[in-house]
Amino acid sequence: MAEGKWISYLRVSTQRQGRSGLGLEAQRNSVTEFLNGGNWSLVKEFVEVESGKRADRPQLEAALQACRAYGAKLVIAKLDRLSRDAHFLLGLDKAGVDFVAADMPTANRLTVGIMAMVAEEERRMISKRTKDALQAAKRRGVRLGGDRGVQPTAKVRKLAVAALQARAASKAADIAPIIAELQAAGVTSRTGLAAGLNERDIPTPRPGGKWTATQVSRVLERI
Repeated sequence: MAEGKWISYLRVSTQRQGRSGLGLEAQRNSVTEFLNGGNWSLVKEFVEVESGKRADRPQLEAALQACRAYGAKLVIAKLDRLSRDAHFLLGLDKAGVDFVAADMPTANRLTVGIMAMVAEEERRMISKRTKDALQAAKRRGVRLGGDRGVQPTAKVRKLAVAALQARAASKAADIAPIIAELQAAGVTSRTGLAAGLNERDIPTPRPGGKWTATQVSRVLERI
C-alpha cells in the first residue's frame, strides 16, 4: 500500500505521441492504480518526450530534483520507461532517490540490489589485493603504519569545508524551482517564502525542522 509523497515520471518516445497523448493516459492509469489506497499524495507529474536510448533527459532530472526537494519517491508506469541500461539505473541509485515501477514494484530493490552486490564484490576484491600487497611489502622489510595521532592538515580541512558547501549548494539547487514558483505567485519576502516551503512540507537541511527566513536567505545566496 502506497504511503507518503510521490512524484510521477511519464515518458513517450516520439513527438507525435507527446502531442497526441498516446500512451501517457495509460501510464497515468497505471500509476493511479499502483497508488490506489493508503495515505499518499502525488505532488507533481513530469512528462518527457525522448528516446529511451538517451540518458540526458531534463524532465527526469527535474523529477529527481523534485523528489529530493519534497522528500518524495519517484513512481513510473513501466520499468522500460526509464531505461534498459543497467548503468543508467545505477545512476538513479546514486541520485539518492527511491523509485518504484508500477508494473513491477520489487524491480527497484532487485535491480539496485544486484548492482550493489556486484559493487560490493569489486570492493572486496580491491581490499583483498590491497592487503596482499601490504603483506608482500612487509615481507620485503618495508615498515608499515604511521602516526595515528596525525592532525588534519589545512588542505584536508579546506576540502571538508568545500564538501559541506557543495552539499548545501546541491540542496539549494533542488529547492530553487519551488522557490521560483512561490516568487512567480507573488511571494517575495523571506518570511513568506519560508511559510510557503513549510506549507508544501519541503524538508529542511536538518530533518524535522521548519523553514525560517534566515534559512531561506542562505538558500537564495547559493542559487
